[in-house]
Amino acid sequence: MVGDWVDKYPEYVKKIADNGHEIANHSNTHPHVNQLNVDKNMEEIKLCSEKIEKITGNQTTLYRGPYGEYNDTVINAAKAKEHIAIQWNLDILTIVYKEIAKS
Repeated sequence: MVGDWVDKYPEYVKKIADNGHEIANHSNTHPHVNQLNVDKNMEEIKLCSEKIEKITGNQTTLYRGPYGEYNDTVINAAKAKEHIAIQWNLDILTIVYKEIAKS
């Protein structure tokens, strides 16, 4: 979740967590993280994590940078904040377009 979204919808954050879902960190303000230095990346992770923990009581451990961006700086920032940097492994748009093409 993005920190800005957490601020707007804390009741949904709590409900999602209470229903057993793991909530991961997706930055505080959804910037282009490849353009940020390590300190700014760590700040994005820290602020979002604090917001989520305040609502759910759980610390986040997973981080996916906005726009799917990542580089050594982003990965090192995640590690420094004790998060695992992840990416998606499924491109749903490609799957949908292939299904449409079949019909």
